[in-house]
Amino acid sequence: MRHCGYAPEGADESTGEQKWTRPLMGRRYPRFHIYSRISPDNTRATLELHLDQKQPSYQGSRAHSGEYDGPVVEREAKRIQQITTGVV
Repeated sequence: MRHCGYAPEGADESTGEQKWTRPLMGRRYPRFHIYSRISPDNTRATLELHLDQKQPSYQGSRAHSGEYDGPVVEREAKRIQQITTGVV
């Protein structure tokens, strides 16, 4: 994930999934946010990508304005796939 420009943000307390972020415009938001997990046999990674438009609105809340599809998210998914598979 670091090779793709993402910074680690720790693990999700409830699932143990690793969290990663990549800002879009040099500020904290908007940013791409990924939850990742590795298969038990270490042969496959699953990434759940979304775009956080802003930070959560309420203290202690995890809700945010996130986009899970659309052209920006699709372009980022394709960019990650190209980097990780070596396909350009």
